Amino acid sequence: MPSPVLSVTGLSKAFPGALALDRVDFAAHAGEVHALIGENGAGKSTLIKVLTGVYRPDSGDMTYQGGRVRFATPLQAQHAGISTIYQEVNLVPLMSVARNLFLGREPRNRFGLIDFRRMHREAAEALRSLGVRVDVTRQLRSLGVGAQQMVSLARAVSVDARVVVMDEPTSSLEPREVRTLFGVIRMLRERGIAVVYVSHRLDELYEVCDTVTVLRDGKVVRAGPIAELDRLRLVSLMLGREMGEVRGQGLTKFTGEHAAGGEPVLRAERLTLRHTLHGVSVDVRPGEVVGLGGLLGSGRSETAKAIAGALRPDSGRVVVAGTPVRTGSTPAAVRAGISLLPEDRKAEGIVPGLSVRENIALAVLPGLSRFGLVDEARIDRVVETFVKRLRIKASSPQQKVGELSGGNQQKVLLARWLAMRPKVLLLDEPTRGIDVGAKAEVQKLIDELAEDGLGVLMISSDVEELIEGSDRVVVLKDGAVVAELTGDAVTEDRLMRAIAAAGGSDDD
Repeated sequence: MPSPVLSVTGLSKAFPGALALDRVDFAAHAGEVHALIGENGAGKSTLIKVLTGVYRPDSGDMTYQGGRVRFATPLQAQHAGISTIYQEVNLVPLMSVARNLFLGREPRNRFGLIDFRRMHREAAEALRSLGVRVDVTRQLRSLGVGAQQMVSLARAVSVDARVVVMDEPTSSLEPREVRTLFGVIRMLRERGIAVVYVSHRLDELYEVCDTVTVLRDGKVVRAGPIAELDRLRLVSLMLGREMGEVRGQGLTKFTGEHAAGGEPVLRAERLTLRHTLHGVSVDVRPGEVVGLGGLLGSGRSETAKAIAGALRPDSGRVVVAGTPVRTGSTPAAVRAGISLLPEDRKAEGIVPGLSVRENIALAVLPGLSRFGLVDEARIDRVVETFVKRLRIKASSPQQKVGELSGGNQQKVLLARWLAMRPKVLLLDEPTRGIDVGAKAEVQKLIDELAEDGLGVLMISSDVEELIEGSDRVVVLKDGAVVAELTGDAVTEDRLMRAIAAAGGSDDD
């Protein structure tokens, strides 16, 4: 086999209280799609950040195109030919789509000024080649998360890259966009470009990847052709569990047994928001998990935000436990007993510079204060309770949340809102971008919360998760309810048929 275009040997990186990478060997070859997988906290993100110049390793060697290197900054790595597409869109929301696509390499005219006409034309062409047609002069923030991710993809493949790192690239994409992405990956492979592909979706790994490296607790536990591993073996390597245990317990902790009953604890009635929601109604009873299904852009997240007060609907009302709640007011929704776990945990949830303790305590501080003084002992008890209950992995409650894995960040957010003792919990993609083990833990927790009588409204793009975890599924399309599945009708076939029937033509 020829020499790898990018490799590391004996790579180690430690943070306070944790060894993130322990003598890791990794190699990406030209024209190869290399899967990098493992549980949250296994070291995947840390390895990517070392490869791309975000972190400096404590020890070990890195080789790129035959020479030893150590990138001091991400920009240095990018200029060398290493492009990265992150799970959370890592662009500038207030800049235009075109400026984001050409940021740092804008075309110039003969006077040295930015040639906006050429930049807009080339940006539109780059996006059209990926099946995306948007006004490239618009601010990036005006696009949906999926469209923003496609802009990131266009930026990564438009530079003269030798290595493209993709960190959960499909987490915000709808099926059509996923097919486009896979086509781009195959194109990169044909051009002799190395692709490092991080994903928790096993179907994707087996469809597009040639080789795989499995990390667990900062160490490499397997590296080689992915075709040599069946799915069960791959999962057992990630979890560090025997194959019989994985086969016996399965990969999900949903039981599907919820004792829902009584009057709805939540009723959202005819929620309407111009160009977004069109008379959406949904209700949730105590102890019930109601799923919201539909494609990207169907109005699922907007429905949850309207219920939680983060969006102000033009009309409609929200009722909790028989009492109307003032719409468009997050404090009013929280006081009524509504808690929302947002889709984008980094932009709308965690405060990465604050500690685990501070992030959990943020929402409950008013209730743990008297005469303006915070009861530190009560905060410690609350934090300790939820760190143990949710099995949050951190060196201590004082560790910064930004240093935790994605799954543990998600658990910290759950802890924050569960500490409020809500009546209704709105979960927007609660297992998005987290590994199989953490996913099962979150799913089990959702079951336990429903068993305790909490009403849960769950948004998920994972069909299996919706089916196994929901008592009912409400299907949305273009901001309107188009189907509701109940009881025995909550099956994968019925859900897929409902979504397909609602999906319209391929040009929708």
